[in-house]
Amino acid sequence: MSLWGATVITSLFSAVPFVGADLVQWLWGGFSVDAPTLMRFASLHYFLPYVILAVTGAHLVLLHTVGSSNPVGTPNPSFVPFSPAFIIKDITAALVTFALLAFLFTLWPNALGHPDNAIPAQALVTPLHIVPE
Repeated sequence: MSLWGATVITSLFSAVPFVGADLVQWLWGGFSVDAPTLMRFASLHYFLPYVILAVTGAHLVLLHTVGSSNPVGTPNPSFVPFSPAFIIKDITAALVTFALLAFLFTLWPNALGHPDNAIPAQALVTPLHIVPE
C-alpha cells in the first residue's frame, strides 16, 4: 500500500465537521501515516473479502430457507424454486472464478500489480510522479 495514497485518502476524512481531525488521527493511529497504519489497512484489505463472502453465504442460506418476498403480493405463476438449480449454478460460477484466479495468481502473481508498489515508503521523499499543478 502506498504511503502517500493512504495519507491522501485518510486526510479526506478531515472534512467531516467537528470531528474530522480527531477521526483522521484515530485512523492513522498517531499523528501521521506510518508502518502500523499501513499494516492495519493491508490487513483490512485482506480480511474484508472474507467478511463479504460470509455475508453473501448467509444471504444465500436465508434466501434458500425463507425464500424471496413478492412486493406486489400477487402469486407468481413462473416461480422457480431456489434449490437445486440456482445453488448448482452459483457453486459452478464460484468454482470457475476461483480456478481462474488461482491460475492467474500462481503463474503471474504480479500481473495485476504496479511496479511502484515495490518501492519502499519514505515519509520525507515525495515520489517523482506527484507534482503540483
